[in-house]
Amino acid sequence: MVNGYIDTEIETLAEFDRVAARGSLSGYRVQSVNLMERTFALLSADTSAAVFLGCAMEPDASAKVRADGALVFPPVPDLPFDPYRGLLYGADELFAGLADGYETTPDAQSYAWFQESKADGDIFSSMLRSIHDDAVSDALDEHLAGARVVGVMGGHAMARGGLDYQGAAELGRELARSGLTVATGGGPGAMEAANLGAYLAPAPDEALAEALEILAKAPSFVPSVSDWARAAFAVRDRWPGGGDSVGIPTWFYGHEPPNAFAGHIAKYFANATREDGLLARSNAGVVFLPGAAGTLQEIFDNATPNYYGSRGEPTPMVLVDRTHWTEHLPAWPLLQALARGRAMESRIALVDSVDEVPAVLAAMDVKN
Repeated sequence: MVNGYIDTEIETLAEFDRVAARGSLSGYRVQSVNLMERTFALLSADTSAAVFLGCAMEPDASAKVRADGALVFPPVPDLPFDPYRGLLYGADELFAGLADGYETTPDAQSYAWFQESKADGDIFSSMLRSIHDDAVSDALDEHLAGARVVGVMGGHAMARGGLDYQGAAELGRELARSGLTVATGGGPGAMEAANLGAYLAPAPDEALAEALEILAKAPSFVPSVSDWARAAFAVRDRWPGGGDSVGIPTWFYGHEPPNAFAGHIAKYFANATREDGLLARSNAGVVFLPGAAGTLQEIFDNATPNYYGSRGEPTPMVLVDRTHWTEHLPAWPLLQALARGRAMESRIALVDSVDEVPAVLAAMDVKN
């Protein structure tokens, strides 16, 4: 109960029908459900203290629920996204219309809207972005409730067809097969590879090698996002119904498209919300593949709550590629020094290859 009301969200038409059949929607939060064909139910049910977020409804139904004392936030017209959405994105939704070119897809159009609205500083647009991101966070929490989540971080520049990409995909596959939910930044490169591995976890081992051959025909999203994405959908068509994983990308880096292998996509406008949320939800640990400035920042973003214990027991941190993290970008010595003498000291590890990661994570496992 919240303030004396039932704290229950309705996010699908089926859920609405089940609740409305009882005769009362009082206190419910109905989130982005098209109610144009549910006028009789709305006229018949008690809707006092209900909240309707972005729900299309007939004028007489809207007038009635308002008279009951419900709050009605109508759908916002002419947007390429739904700020009140109740569920996470899927690749099919973000890439709808890809046959006509990536620039026609909701993902590309949302990025274009973001660029335009950010430039003009409109307060209403800023509010819509915040509402959207909060709704996505709510949906992400619901999706991951009870899951053991392992984050996989790494650079966006890792090209399909390389050994590093193959290794990241094999890592994602093994982590998924061990029962963990793989979560990445949802973009290209190492992020896509880990989501790909999780997607192919239920398939025979040889499927990954074949998939890598298909993807290598479009090694990067530059110069053509359309070709890059179509290659991913060719893999999905070849092995439909793959394993689930989570991608958490951002339109802040909208020039980097989301990858199509994450079964559930939590795409944000605010990058800070996205990055902190990804790390905070990785309750089974975080794996850091070789990367540059972004991955380096994520290492210490994750180290900070482990250092202070602000999220409870420190979660495992595994850095992959000894040469990269001790010579090219020597984050490991600093992380070691930071952890020395603290609870997190036993929760950090440096390994030479992705093959070592599953066993190291298992040895440091913390049940949350």
